[in-house]
Amino acid sequence: MTTMATPTQSAPDATAPVYNPKSESAGAKRAKSIAFHVAALILTAIVLYPGLWMIASAFKPNSEIGGGNTSLWSENFSLDNFVTAMDGIGGVSTLQFFTNSLVLAIGAVVGTILSASVSAYAFARIKFPGRGLFFGMMIATLLLPFHVVIIPQYIIFQQLGLVDTYIPLLIGKFLAADAFFVFLMVQFMRGLPAELDEAARIDGAGHVRIFGSIMLPLMKPALISTSIFSFIWSWNDFLGPLLYLNTPEKYPLPLALRLFQDQTQSSDYGAMIAMSVLALLPVLIFFLVFQRYIVEGVSTQGLKG
Repeated sequence: MTTMATPTQSAPDATAPVYNPKSESAGAKRAKSIAFHVAALILTAIVLYPGLWMIASAFKPNSEIGGGNTSLWSENFSLDNFVTAMDGIGGVSTLQFFTNSLVLAIGAVVGTILSASVSAYAFARIKFPGRGLFFGMMIATLLLPFHVVIIPQYIIFQQLGLVDTYIPLLIGKFLAADAFFVFLMVQFMRGLPAELDEAARIDGAGHVRIFGSIMLPLMKPALISTSIFSFIWSWNDFLGPLLYLNTPEKYPLPLALRLFQDQTQSSDYGAMIAMSVLALLPVLIFFLVFQRYIVEGVSTQGLKG
């Protein structure tokens, strides 16, 4: 009886490289992550560069502003532009321009909060005939360009003798004319439990008590988001004051910035840029203080109906 010899297996070479798919996958992920962050930093630098250039130019003399000079660095840094900007223009102090902008912005915030919240409560919690129709008509106004109603509104305010006053700029805020904010609060209220209203009615509370004691405290994120957007939009508004204001003493900051360019043939760009930097500070501070409420107020309930 013969036996067949089995071939012997040689031991693996310890010096040969071992293929590890996990290590290769980890290396590829690391490379993709590095490439992503590098691209994100480059895009961030591109987006932030205009703002950085504006801040740097506020400290430059007029001779170094414009003319293709895009450098951030200057050997002649000074505060002369800020001194000129704070002196005011046309006999009106810069503090007066800031006060005018602050009056308009605070008035817009107060009016929008009061009118939009009350209107939103009516659409979200009170059942009345034609509620859906009126709500749809309100939403349809979002599709109407502002430029379509400029001339009719101006004629109305002129006939009422309200031109060169702040009333045309603020009356719409107190009449819930901003459909976006009404829609935002309606969607937020629809996400609140209806059992809260029912429990309050059992205790004898009416709509005023329910709105003031239950709804408003729960609507804090939506109210703060509305305040932020309303403040920023009013602070940066240029077209509205340009149409209705004629007296320089009533001008807000956006119109005051234009004066630095129109007052003489040689525009003082340094002072104009310095005032632009100063005008950004209130908006930036307001945004940084309340920024954590923006996403919560806008996206908490989304488009839940």
